[in-house]
Parts: sequence; structure tokens; C-alpha cells
Amino acid sequence: MAGEGKRFGILHPGEMGASVAATLKNGGHEVCWASEGRSVQTIERAEAQQLQDVFRLERLCRECDVLVSVCPPHAAEALAAEVIQRGFRGRYLDANAISPARSRRMDERMRAAGADYVDGGITGGPAWERGTTWLLLSGPRADETASYFAAGPLETEVLSERIGDASALKMCFAGLTKGHGALQSAVLAAAESGGLRAALERQWQRRDEKMPQQAEQRARNLTAKAWRFAGEMDEIADFFAEQGLPAGFHRAAAVMYRRMAHFKDESELPALTVVLAALLQEEVQ
Repeated sequence: MAGEGKRFGILHPGEMGASVAATLKNGGHEVCWASEGRSVQTIERAEAQQLQDVFRLERLCRECDVLVSVCPPHAAEALAAEVIQRGFRGRYLDANAISPARSRRMDERMRAAGADYVDGGITGGPAWERGTTWLLLSGPRADETASYFAAGPLETEVLSERIGDASALKMCFAGLTKGHGALQSAVLAAAESGGLRAALERQWQRRDEKMPQQAEQRARNLTAKAWRFAGEMDEIADFFAEQGLPAGFHRAAAVMYRRMAHFKDESELPALTVVLAALLQEEVQ
């Protein structure tokens, strides 16, 4: 069994991280996490997957051979620095939506500290079914790392031995999918502001009768993850700038998502009018 005898640690089991941990568990691996400072929801997800709680990050770094980081993009580099500070010397897989430049910087710091680093990125939602979610990997240890996830349902694809390639592909993929969501929501808000939303929806319906309903549902669905997507748009903008491309679109998309970020903890999806008011920074009457 690939990875036999290794102990894995998950940083931190959110909705995606819990599904990544489940794939490792399906392969017969021992998977741990540290509950100190984590939310009730995170604790419940970890317990549902029967992850072993070692309580503190120091112990996770000391006892695990492989750490997998699945966290909001803005926290990825700081989390890696914490792991280094606590003396981790194993293999560190960063599976976050970060720019290639950030990933290469983290690789340098990990190697300087005596740890291995694998560049990763995830496309798709939480991995509970085969063929829906892919862990992209690159770097000198990518092939061996892919073998840890062979049991699925999380799929893997090794791109190259070059650190940064997995992050770059994730930036390209999310730059369109999540960038389009921000653009479509902005278009709806602009039409709403001008009193033309019904007319816009009629035009959309002439092209595709489902388009108005799909656009509305997408804008409402985005509110649950907007707090996380904002940082991802910043990373994509940095990546575009590195390639010599204009970064302004994704900078603007980050602003759009930040205007929806306060919906994070809502128990129900907000109505479209409420979402559009937030995008326009208006008070809902």
C-alpha cells in the first residue's frame, strides 16, 4: 500500500479538507488533526470522518510524516510558517488556491527548514464522488504523493516536477469559473441599479430559457463561499500580473466577493435582491 506506515495530518478539515481526509482514510491511512482553536463545525466534520485528534499543532508537526494544508488562500503562507516554526521536517502538501510565486516561496522556506514540499491545487467541490474533484500536483515528490490518494474518490493528476505548475493551473481554472460568477453577479447588480433587470433576464431567456434562473441561483450560492473566494481572486490577479497580463478584472472580482463576505454564516441563502443590494452597497428597505 502506497504511503504504508506514514501518518497524515490535515490542516484544517473544512468541507474540502474533510473530504481529502476521507480519501486518505479510504486508503487505510491513519489521519490526524489538531482541534485547538477550531470551530464547533470543524470539530464535527473531523469526528464524522473519525480523524484522530492530537489537539495541538506542535504535536501534529511532531507525530505526522505528511501534512496536507487545505485552508483559505490568505492563510496558506502563514500556516506553512507556523509548521516550520514548530519543527516539522516531513512532507508538506499545500493544496490551496495560491499563486505560483507564493508556492515557490513556500517551497524554498520548507526546503531550507529540512522539509519536502509538494505544490497542489484542487478543482471541483468537496470530493465525495469519483470523477468530480481533482487534486493537481507538481514538484519532485508529486508522483509519490499522488499514490497516497489512490483509493479515491478524490482524483489526482501529476502535472510535472516543477513547483508552481499545479498552482498555476488552479489559477487558470478558477480564474474563469469563479471569475465568471463574479462578473455575472456584477452584471445583475448593474441591471438592478438601472431598473433593467427584468429586461436583461428577458434577453437572456431568448438565448437560453434557463439562464435567468441559473444566474439568480448562482449569485445566491456564491454568498456562502464569497469570504474565501475574495482571497482567491487576489491570488489569481497576482498570477496574471506575473504573466504580464492585466490583473484588474480579478482585483475587481475580489471586491465583489468581499461585498458578499458577510453572508458567510447565514443559515439560509439570501434572496437575490438582498445579494444585489450588498453588491451595490445599498440598504435593503
